[in-house]
Amino acid sequence: MDYSLVDLLALLGAVGLFLYGMKIMSEGLQKAAGNRLRSILAWMTKNRFLAIVTGVVITALIQSSSASVSMVVSFVNAGLMPLEQSLAVSFGAALGTTFTEWIIAIFGFKVKMSAFLLPLLAFAVPMLFIKKKNYKNIGELLIGFAFLFMGLDAISANVPDLSKSPEIFAGLQQFTSMGFWSILIFTLAGWVVTMVIQSSAATFAIVLIMAAKGWISFDIACAMVLGASIGTSITPLLASLGGNAEAKKAALGHALFNLFGAVWLLAVFKPFVSMVTWVTTDVFGLGDPLALYNNVKAGVDSSELASEQVAMSIGMTMFHTIFKLCNLLIMIWFTKLYVKLLNAIIKSKKKEDEEFQLKYIQGGLMSASELNIAQAQREIVVFAGRVERMLGMVKELVHTKTGTPEFNKVLSRIQKYEDITDRMEFEIGSYLNKVLDGRLSSEAKARVASLLSIISELESIGDSCNNIAKALVRKEEADAHFNEYNYANIDEMLRLVSEAMTNMLMVLSDIDNVTAEDLMRSYNKEREINNFRNACRTENIENVNQKKYPYKAGIFYMDIVCEAEKLGDFIVNVIDSMEDIMRRSSSVTNGLPLGELNPEKTPKVNVG
Repeated sequence: MDYSLVDLLALLGAVGLFLYGMKIMSEGLQKAAGNRLRSILAWMTKNRFLAIVTGVVITALIQSSSASVSMVVSFVNAGLMPLEQSLAVSFGAALGTTFTEWIIAIFGFKVKMSAFLLPLLAFAVPMLFIKKKNYKNIGELLIGFAFLFMGLDAISANVPDLSKSPEIFAGLQQFTSMGFWSILIFTLAGWVVTMVIQSSAATFAIVLIMAAKGWISFDIACAMVLGASIGTSITPLLASLGGNAEAKKAALGHALFNLFGAVWLLAVFKPFVSMVTWVTTDVFGLGDPLALYNNVKAGVDSSELASEQVAMSIGMTMFHTIFKLCNLLIMIWFTKLYVKLLNAIIKSKKKEDEEFQLKYIQGGLMSASELNIAQAQREIVVFAGRVERMLGMVKELVHTKTGTPEFNKVLSRIQKYEDITDRMEFEIGSYLNKVLDGRLSSEAKARVASLLSIISELESIGDSCNNIAKALVRKEEADAHFNEYNYANIDEMLRLVSEAMTNMLMVLSDIDNVTAEDLMRSYNKEREINNFRNACRTENIENVNQKKYPYKAGIFYMDIVCEAEKLGDFIVNVIDSMEDIMRRSSSVTNGLPLGELNPEKTPKVNVG
């Protein structure tokens, strides 16, 4: 056999080019989809069948069921999506992964792409230098498409030639003529290869070339594709290792879906392959996918087998698609049983609510850059929920007698939460900076800049809550005492701030459907807070002069009122960043020009 190390490296490079092309094409699709991709995620909250559609669509867009399911794992980890619903998304993702295979099967053999790839690059590369972002995204998509098929051609050109290396056929023959054991061996081989390269599409391309060269028969190729569908579960399982029990259940559920599907298919493998052969031959009229291997074995020249290669490639894709569809139609009715099984296998553990733990972005960056932003947004909602709880603790602390165990307990919780807010700002900020390193549209980059501003303001809210707690401690140390008037005004100020906080949290929770009325409500509340602070300041001077309470008490009273007013400022700064996001999405929302909502807002530099 004349096959050197250089030839092997060329083959590995061809596989690398294929994977890189798939990555570039995927990122181009994501950026072209933009906000629409984030909107698709909202479907997940509807019902089981829409969740299946969501899994299919997202996987078709990002061309990776592993990435889709990893995303689902992170959502389950955060409690955004119930386990039963996450399984439905995973089932849909399994079907969506066949989209890439259809592209490869249709254009890889039926259309001779090699003659069009360089002209396609000549058309696509200049699009990268056009200012309009949509053209850049389409250019990247086309470049990825060209690289994908260049890689496919290179794989085909660099695999050993069977006619020149008959010992390869002899070596494979001993494994392909063992009956059902051959099916099991090559299913395992597909499983292992996919676990190593973590891409079932790449495994499919390799198997497709092996079958097209006549190395393996159609049924053996189908067995390897079946193994690849199991191997693709490894990435979500790895992503779930740092998550909670629910995340591990979601990842394991995806793996069991593929594993159980493989078990029932292996039980009816021969009849199923015969059915796929009948569909390919008689229904679609493409010829017998089994004929290619027999013709190569008989010594027919490969140049005369173009129609057989088309039939074989479409047959393989048909096999995988019909299998995934049948598996989906069978397994979807056993979702509740899956949940019971997963709950029995993995026991949930109760965790301390006040321990620091990122939820949505715990698994790290996903291959879908635009979806990383959606995860960060949901993590920011968790962040905002924590600072809202801090404000509730401050309201409780104001009316708790200082020096008591109850006071010290609440004070300790506030200090603990303040430390958590510092860490959350750092972790989310670091994550968003990594997102900026990926391939993002200009709108997405601007959104990340606004999100970075939001987390800074949320951390400042945590600091202000802690400052109010410190002021209460200093008041006690200075032996100052508030009267009913002081407490009533502090309560009123904290009530106004709490209402502003609630509205801010509502806006953050539905970031893509915010209306101008929502933002205006926050701006009006902030003006109300400022007016009340000014009134308290004026009355405080008069009350101290009239000896209604000591000057020392007045100092701490105004410290708390002014610090609470700062809370309102930080909240409205978050709303300003939300307005920036909305302005980029639409210049007018519900008839109100966004730029006129807050005339006091300091102009910000438009990023991207």
